[in-house]
Amino acid sequence: MALKFISAEEAASLVKHNDNVGFSGFTHAGCPKVVPVAIAKLAEEEHAKGNSFKIGVFTGASTGDSIDGSLTRAKAIKFRTPYQTNKDMRVALNNGEFDFFDLHLSQLAQEIRYGFLGKINVAVVEACDVTESGEIVPTTGVGITPTICRLADIVIVELNKSVPTKLRGIHDMYELQDPPKRREIPIYEVQNRVGLEYVKVDPAKIYVVETNKDGEGGGFAPVDDVTARIGNNVAEFFVSELKAGRIPAHFLPIQSGVGNIANAVLASMGSNPAIPRFEVYTEVIQDAVIDMMQQGNISFASGCSLTVSNEVLHKFYEDLSFFKNKLVLRPSEISNNPGLARRLGIIALNTAIEVDIFGNVNSTHVNGTKMMNGIGGSGDFTRNSYLSIFLTPSTAKNGTISCIVPKVTHEDHNEHSVKIIVSEYGVADLRGKGPRNRAEEIIEKCAHPDYRPLLHDYLNRGVKGHIPQDLYACFAFHKALEETGSMINADFSKL
Repeated sequence: MALKFISAEEAASLVKHNDNVGFSGFTHAGCPKVVPVAIAKLAEEEHAKGNSFKIGVFTGASTGDSIDGSLTRAKAIKFRTPYQTNKDMRVALNNGEFDFFDLHLSQLAQEIRYGFLGKINVAVVEACDVTESGEIVPTTGVGITPTICRLADIVIVELNKSVPTKLRGIHDMYELQDPPKRREIPIYEVQNRVGLEYVKVDPAKIYVVETNKDGEGGGFAPVDDVTARIGNNVAEFFVSELKAGRIPAHFLPIQSGVGNIANAVLASMGSNPAIPRFEVYTEVIQDAVIDMMQQGNISFASGCSLTVSNEVLHKFYEDLSFFKNKLVLRPSEISNNPGLARRLGIIALNTAIEVDIFGNVNSTHVNGTKMMNGIGGSGDFTRNSYLSIFLTPSTAKNGTISCIVPKVTHEDHNEHSVKIIVSEYGVADLRGKGPRNRAEEIIEKCAHPDYRPLLHDYLNRGVKGHIPQDLYACFAFHKALEETGSMINADFSKL
């Protein structure tokens, strides 16, 4: 069957008001770049005519500005899930312009299949190849692509000519069966492959838009003193765990969240001669992973997306013969699967907005109200990891904010799941410790020295009980920040 080639504007016209649209990709990687912009323009045109035009937006995770930014600025979104990092979108959702529901990334595909979130009308996916028989080969990010392509009435394929077709073979496309027929995922080692190299779709519902767009990936900020110290603390902790026999001598797969701190940690691990060559089983494969694979520090990487700078992406394309045997990209319900995290013994490394002295972590909301990005995949891995580690600087905003607080203003990961906290000052090991001992460990090992007296003061005034919490004073840090501009001015005597 001959493929139907159309323009981006013609593709946008296939999307109707109130449709639910699923987009490929995971971060900016693998996201379509011209059709969503055309949909945003269509929305603006309809609004100018006095007509309504909004769509529901499903993605693998965050996206590039072509999706989240364009659609937000066009006021074309009725709801959005599961995760975002776009500045314009963040402002809009915190202003209540549309509904945003945060979700563990591993759950989205199955919740769409269960019918919990409504029908998928249109799928818009980026590909490096598409055949007349309906084989779609994604680019550098997968996300929820298999599910949305199968369920959508219309599949719009952005065929990106800037991505080499020889990328085919790097993907492992596997979709879970739904209960009660679900079986175990037959992945027992990081490098196992269990699915197809492509997504198979009925060719009758495919429309193709040809593009030639480079990735939207920016570089990472240089490693500064704080992130370098955090990275070194993690590496030294791993060395001590190896020596104690609590991590096997051959090491275990690493999951690493996105961002500068995660890159710094991986770099520190690679430069530490006492840490053996290791594997990565994660959602986002970043610049540091690619560099470490070339240096021989990482033997294999499994992820959902190749979220790298454009410079590293081009280097990757130029040396595909090297990377194809060392890297695989999977759908998010596989890359982030909790059962696989527990089976493979994954060590989870994620960042926190704030951590309280009893070991609870806020990953999503500033002051408990303003959404930052979302929980992403951190929950998928934290609860089910061999070892869950959270990374945070001790302070933010030039020391006016302590990232170690009496009580988090929003709780994403509770004390039962969090095992290790690391800041630039040290490592707090919470394993086998009760609430008061956890608090002492976190204050002394991770809090900034300027805030330690205040935190000890709070701990000592806590009511008697298993957790010495003072419900009248637990948010004194945040109240002082709001009233005086700095948490260091917290005064428990006035409460």
